[in-house]
Amino acid sequence: MEKAKHHQTQEPTSPPKSPSSTSTLSRSDDHKSFFTWVFLDQSNFWHAGLSWSIFSLLAIAVPLLSHFVYHCNTCDRNHRRPFDAIVQLSLSVLSLISFVSLSDFSRKYGLRRFLFLDKLSGVSDQVQRGYTQQVHKSMRLMCAFVLPCFVADFMYKIWWFTSGRNQIPYFINAYLSSTVACFLMLSSWLYRTSIFFLVCILFQVICHLQILRLEDFAQVFHKDSDVGLILLEHLAIRRTLRIISHRFRRFILLTLILVMASQFASLLVTTKKGSDFNFFNGGELALTSITLVTGLLICLRSAAKITHRAQAITSLAAKWNACSTINSFDDMENETPRAQVAAPRVDCIAGNLDSNNEEGEEDAIDNTNMMPIFTHTMSYQKRQALVTYFENNKAGITVFGFMLDRSSLRIVFAIQLSLTLWLLSKTIGSSPIFNTNLE
Repeated sequence: MEKAKHHQTQEPTSPPKSPSSTSTLSRSDDHKSFFTWVFLDQSNFWHAGLSWSIFSLLAIAVPLLSHFVYHCNTCDRNHRRPFDAIVQLSLSVLSLISFVSLSDFSRKYGLRRFLFLDKLSGVSDQVQRGYTQQVHKSMRLMCAFVLPCFVADFMYKIWWFTSGRNQIPYFINAYLSSTVACFLMLSSWLYRTSIFFLVCILFQVICHLQILRLEDFAQVFHKDSDVGLILLEHLAIRRTLRIISHRFRRFILLTLILVMASQFASLLVTTKKGSDFNFFNGGELALTSITLVTGLLICLRSAAKITHRAQAITSLAAKWNACSTINSFDDMENETPRAQVAAPRVDCIAGNLDSNNEEGEEDAIDNTNMMPIFTHTMSYQKRQALVTYFENNKAGITVFGFMLDRSSLRIVFAIQLSLTLWLLSKTIGSSPIFNTNLE
């Protein structure tokens, strides 16, 4: 009896889970079942074999057969597919990159660890609620991008098969052959596009969690805090951002290179001399370009947004140090006695500069409001050391050491614009019609 009582007293009791954490875990189970239904679950040998078989069929076999069987060189100019090679190759290669990335994530980390759901126990309830809402919206956001493009491609395929029924090759029966081919081609397009957007949306969801953590971390400068605790929390956030960068760096870099190559190839074949480009034979190429660019912009915007928020911490810490230092010198000049926690001085709170201005979304961490002062809770040397640390240890999303902030994205866009103008000068600028008009 005594042993039983002793064992019962020594048994650890698990802390109760918050409703936000429970909701997030249940949503993660929904995402896991979603992975199973779309054949991306590779938890065992049979699931992995089925997943790779579906991928090989819809991302490789169907695009190859549709390109060579339905190339339709003998069709009229509206039903020819001169740009189909770029469309099929771009979507298949991009889906391969996305599928390999998802397989690697699933095998190494699992869904909960990959989405950092195992780290939610140590964050505030506000962060858990915000992350739960974002996870809830993730699949709706994916459908908002995928479904309009799928409807457009569905209408295009239906028009192409019905209006060109007498020109398109078929096997045995024209109606049955066209129906099966249209179904497989639509399934292939939806599968490849969904895989690509799924990785982009997962990256956005993970970045949103870190943005919530940064916004919660910024509140330490508005209350009495210890410099050691601030440093430890920032080190944890910085380490998490480094892990995210390491996981997604290959996907972001390969996606950027592939999208740039696809867009330049599309621009070259549509603007070269003798190109037979119109709305009917180039509609699928335009739709593919919109899909690829949209997915890339989701990743770049999420990376730049979290990098901007992480770097805004440095400005916030510098402002906090300046307000505290100014207040401490004012106390010395006025010879006011020290208090345990000094109240905000009139000089600092009078500078509420943006009280009449609208505050944008990007200014959620650092704005023009002056800081509350806690001068005597932390020495000047500690505050200055913390600011120096922030200035020399900038956090954010990196790709092989290249920081994805706004300045870096401007450089990328400037290089793309320069290459685009150079390519146009070699195609449109050298055409006889263009030169005649100039003369």
